[in-house]
Amino acid sequence: MVQVRLEPMTQEQYDAYRATAEEGYAESMRLAGAKGDAESRAKAAEDYARLLPDGLATPGQLLWTAYDGEREVGILWVALTDTPDGTTAFGYDLEVPEPLRRHGYGRAILEAAVEELRARGVVSVGLNVFGHNLGAQALYEQMGFEVTAIQMVRKL
Repeated sequence: MVQVRLEPMTQEQYDAYRATAEEGYAESMRLAGAKGDAESRAKAAEDYARLLPDGLATPGQLLWTAYDGEREVGILWVALTDTPDGTTAFGYDLEVPEPLRRHGYGRAILEAAVEELRARGVVSVGLNVFGHNLGAQALYEQMGFEVTAIQMVRKL
């Protein structure tokens, strides 16, 4: 079984992440079919600017790099929110480089994150997964995540 450790992103890692993350998010929106190219790019830029206005220093945002030994095997971005029921987390991004996918790193990153969040007193973790990302959907369901909403679109 693969195990990873999570460490806070360095500024250099964050800069590299941001250089590709917005485009990846825009591409996911395009593949989902809800937005065109220009609208997807604009929405991605807007969301990242709103959610990470101070980059790594943005309060309530956890940006981690995952390691297997000394090898970087992925990233995870989680936001924490205080609610009347306790602190909740929302996973905004989980990325494993293409050559390392289907080797258990996504699962290991999530398992490490759940343990870290539990230790911080977090009471629940939510996330979004795009409809075309069947592999991620299967992984999340295997790990005990439950569907709470489904968005649908019909092109005319």
